[in-house]
Amino acid sequence: MAASTETKNIGLRGIVVADSRISDVNGKIGKLIYRGYDAVELSRFSTYEEVAHLLLYGKLPGPGALERFDQQLREHRRLPDLMVDHLKSRPATAPPMEVLQTMVSMMPDFDPDSQVETHEANEKKAIRLIAQIPTVVAYWHRIRSGLEIVPPSSSLSHGADFLAMLNGTPPDADTAREFDVFLILHAEHSFNASTFAGRQIASTRATMYAAVVAALGALSGELHGGANIQVMRMLTEIGSPEKAADWVRERLAGGEKIMGMGHAVYRTQDPRAVVIKEFAKRISERAGDFRLLEISREVENTFMQEVTRKKKRGIYPNVDFYSPIVFHLMGIPTDLFTAVFAISRISGWCAHVLEEKFAEAQPKPALYRPESEYTGRYCGPEACEYIPMDRR
Repeated sequence: MAASTETKNIGLRGIVVADSRISDVNGKIGKLIYRGYDAVELSRFSTYEEVAHLLLYGKLPGPGALERFDQQLREHRRLPDLMVDHLKSRPATAPPMEVLQTMVSMMPDFDPDSQVETHEANEKKAIRLIAQIPTVVAYWHRIRSGLEIVPPSSSLSHGADFLAMLNGTPPDADTAREFDVFLILHAEHSFNASTFAGRQIASTRATMYAAVVAALGALSGELHGGANIQVMRMLTEIGSPEKAADWVRERLAGGEKIMGMGHAVYRTQDPRAVVIKEFAKRISERAGDFRLLEISREVENTFMQEVTRKKKRGIYPNVDFYSPIVFHLMGIPTDLFTAVFAISRISGWCAHVLEEKFAEAQPKPALYRPESEYTGRYCGPEACEYIPMDRR
């Protein structure tokens, strides 16, 4: 059956494909909800470990539950030796997201429950994924840079441990907290491209690992998780605040997009961007380095002036616009930005896979199977006639 002309060619925007209790994005008022809680409020008072528990299990943990969950994450941070050996065998030029996809696809080899499809077994897989993805990213950067790997620590929080493994030394308290907030604000965002990709794979009854590999592939694209890398490249190309206004106007006059501006859902300010912008100011002050911040301000101001002049509405900086400043000043290389995004989003992906596989209203996942409208050619009354090779 052909798809309706009213619903095709819009990237499924506005099309409800499933129920979910995990999160809600209200683009009209700029609100992001995790399991009923305001994500920005969670970022003020909570920790990433607590939010990951909320996403996976549907409720905020008490002290005992949080301690057990945190301990499980710490116990699973180390990578098996064969996975480390594989990282050492990769060329240093291998793209981080492709390395990460490969490593996730190897994880079932070391998981005794990899083919067990109970709810409990999938919760264990989620814990392994949340715990080990930061280690993969940090190890890969150390190995490709010719540096000794820094093993995970059982005494550091989830986010602080990643920065310690990446940079060789634990972060200061302010940086650790700001990175934790970043992880919280990026942990979940409803049916975005990568989450939908993961749920689609899960709907086939493939494993959680397979679903996460698919989600990673979707996240790697520059229109999704790779947008923050494009923003950093933009800031680098502009080079100085004095050049920003002309650069923006020239790009807009040529019909080009300004990366980090606008969002597929939000029609007002992205609530996450407001928090990240403040962090960009703070970390720039601590580092005594304001160049990127000043360029970003000039880009934002010029863009908003042009939007106002053209009487366009609903276009504001999104969460990717100021994130590169925070990452850069934390010592995170530009090409790892998307992989760091994955360190956060893995908890949301795993929550969605669990929901897709075990939701009460839909115990057995319905295989996603959208329709398409064929626009190719037909030969003859019904179809093309096959012509043998010797007659072509």
